[in-house]
Amino acid sequence: MKTKNKALENKRKLAKQGGGKVRIKKQHNKGKLTARERIEFLLDNDTFVEVDMFVSHRCHDFQMEKEKILTDGVVVGHGKVNGKKVVVFSQDFTIFGGSLSKACSEKICKIMNLAMKIGAPIIGLNDSGGARIQEGVASLGGYADIFLKNTLASGVVPQISAILGPCAGGAVYSPAITDFVFMTKNTSHMFVTGPSVVKTVTQESVSMEELGGAKTHSTKSGVAHFMFENELEVLNNIRKLLSYIPSNNLDDPPIVEYENSLTPDASILNTIIPKEANKPYDMYNIINNIMDKNSFFEAQSEFACNMIIGFARVRGRSIGIVANQPQHLAGVLDIDASIKAARFIRFCDAFNIPLITFVDVPGFLPGTDQEWRGIIRHGAKLLYAYAEATVPKITIITRKAYGGAYDVMSSKHLRGDFNFAWPNSEIAVMGPMGAVEIIFKNEIKNSKKPEKKLNQLIKTYKNKFSNPYVAAERGYVDDVILPEETRVRLEKCLEVLETKVDSNPKKKHGNIPL
Repeated sequence: MKTKNKALENKRKLAKQGGGKVRIKKQHNKGKLTARERIEFLLDNDTFVEVDMFVSHRCHDFQMEKEKILTDGVVVGHGKVNGKKVVVFSQDFTIFGGSLSKACSEKICKIMNLAMKIGAPIIGLNDSGGARIQEGVASLGGYADIFLKNTLASGVVPQISAILGPCAGGAVYSPAITDFVFMTKNTSHMFVTGPSVVKTVTQESVSMEELGGAKTHSTKSGVAHFMFENELEVLNNIRKLLSYIPSNNLDDPPIVEYENSLTPDASILNTIIPKEANKPYDMYNIINNIMDKNSFFEAQSEFACNMIIGFARVRGRSIGIVANQPQHLAGVLDIDASIKAARFIRFCDAFNIPLITFVDVPGFLPGTDQEWRGIIRHGAKLLYAYAEATVPKITIITRKAYGGAYDVMSSKHLRGDFNFAWPNSEIAVMGPMGAVEIIFKNEIKNSKKPEKKLNQLIKTYKNKFSNPYVAAERGYVDDVILPEETRVRLEKCLEVLETKVDSNPKKKHGNIPL
């Protein structure tokens, strides 16, 4: 018996050594943690339970049978984050460069199956050279098995990916399907084809960092939702994200203990909006002075900056925020902003997180670039996401809501539950000048003093249409409220909407304009 116990102890010890001391040292020299160190930092102390520790690959080609290492490239198991159950897999770059074998994929799929059964978030810590070349199609099939699990788990349990090293080829599609992607500066890279292949095929010379680094995916592609300086920051912020979201699609959003000291000063809101209709202001000032203090946790902060998305709390209750940012491109809707917001809305809807929308939008961005790249289709994604969402939806029009963008930004017509407007807000087809120039074109042209006539007509138009009361008369906004009243209204509306039940027609799924 002692001999068998000793054998077990030795096997466990061997498995925990990964690829050995030399490779572990190389990993540390790159500024990277090992697979097990990452799990240790991520999870609550002494909660990790490993599964499939003794698995190794089954490849006999290229003399692979001579090099078998326990755990084989990925550490998987379950544990807790802030007391919440999670499942986790962490690729081990010290073992065959973290490359995916069939055995690795089976381990990952097994733990994902467990997550769906118990209703726990899936966290993937990616650090891999991609498919294991020695296993050929078996490795490719392993990736497809993971993609299928990602797809089936989507909307059932939250899926979070951290890119903590290379992630290339087919490997990138698993994180792409997941809900949120974290990256580290300088050490993480994602691309379908690397710089050498790009050079061969397109004759472009590009570095790994420029092609697929954290900065690229946080500012240009929008693939990454969060970017941090190092791995510890990534792991700490995964823990933070989990505090805002439920464990599965049947749970309610988390509620944390609330103190009155976290209530912002509402009176500040009365002074944020400039008197000049076209003067920019910072939407963050509105968000931060309505939500619980220091509760706003933004996603994709450097991508499509004319749109703001993220999580916050109202009296300790998690909510999702979508907001136009007048400081960037006047807050217009364009392709990137529409996609950014649409995906976030669908996540919140899937996991029962109420949506609060702050609207100050002059319309969609005009121009050939937008039209030729499909703003019609991409803008429809945002419309579709809001229309389909059945979670509580509260909308605040802070200044202007023009044209189709008024409809799209969680209007009453898209099943908004409570829609409010501030007194200075304008809800119209377009701005006063544009409207007057179209409606009264001939009248202005034939006038003895065209400029004076134009200004006179603009003033009349403003008084008649550029206000929230026309919409209020029709019930398109539920009330016109003072900025300082917004927080109290949100609290009451969120409370009354706790028991909201809404549904969509029975169908397999809709055809979202992809």
